[in-house]
Amino acid sequence: MDATGWKVTTIDYHTAGEPFRIVPQPPCEIPGRTVLDRRQNAMTGPADTLRQLLVNEPRGHSDMYGAFIVPPNDSGAHFGVLFWHKDGFSTACGHGTIALGAWAVRSGLVPAPDDGDTDVVIDVPSGRVTATVTTAGGDIDAVTIHNVPSFVAARGIDIETPGYGRLTVDVLWGGALYASLPAAAAGLGVTPSHLNQLIEAGRQVKAALADHPAARHPGEPRLDGIYGTIFHDGADAQTGALAQRNVTIFADGQVDRSPCGSGTAARVAALDASGELADGDVLDHFSIIGSHFTASVTGRETGGVVVGVRGNAFPVGESTFTLDPRDDLGLGFVLR
Repeated sequence: MDATGWKVTTIDYHTAGEPFRIVPQPPCEIPGRTVLDRRQNAMTGPADTLRQLLVNEPRGHSDMYGAFIVPPNDSGAHFGVLFWHKDGFSTACGHGTIALGAWAVRSGLVPAPDDGDTDVVIDVPSGRVTATVTTAGGDIDAVTIHNVPSFVAARGIDIETPGYGRLTVDVLWGGALYASLPAAAAGLGVTPSHLNQLIEAGRQVKAALADHPAARHPGEPRLDGIYGTIFHDGADAQTGALAQRNVTIFADGQVDRSPCGSGTAARVAALDASGELADGDVLDHFSIIGSHFTASVTGRETGGVVVGVRGNAFPVGESTFTLDPRDDLGLGFVLR
């Protein structure tokens, strides 16, 4: 697909330090009846060319994240979204959903009062989610996402890794499938000083589970696959009953700077199932850089627990990206 004729306008946000590049009007058609259909078509169509243009250097970087706004599945949602990263298109993105809620209200796409709560309903590949935007004095005070039902897919899976030996992991669903384990089990801590080792360990855990039955979604094959590895440590609580620090290594070694919204939902499901987080209790969830979400179970459904994850997102810039036909680097490159 030739991208040299495109002028791609983006609005960039960050949520708890994690980037999120929004494309309100993609310059190419992304066909499909549902958002999940569109994700499948995006993987091999012109949308993948657009993804590469925006995520690769020099316009992006190896840890860039973003989204294309697409039509919703039906009139029950305000819009649909396709999430993308360095290696493709994901099924869910909690930090991105927080950013989308803030963007929808700030842009006027979804009207909101100066004071109060406004629900922004969004169709994502894994289902329908709601971002409740809380405004105070005309400013966005917080965004709480109510995720698709989260659950524990499998507990106590023993795997062998080349660099970290035998590890025991749980597999959790929070809109994507995650492997989860204490960082100490791999001899690591959730600290920037251990970042390179955490990336390598996360890759090894994901690879070890590639063919495991737990890497399959129980109802939809298009949602199969371990998306990331969540390493967690204990932390001191600020506002909640329980606190943890985590880092999610997702896709092929990407590092979530935020506490990871869908990963937070998955961790709350695990803590709820184990009894570590009682009904009504709040989890303080910290990232590797110290940024913070709060989360709790807000409902129970047949498919799992509905988790509310509260944070905020802020705009950092607006851009128009182009590709000069004389540019030898074309769609760009990624060094890592």
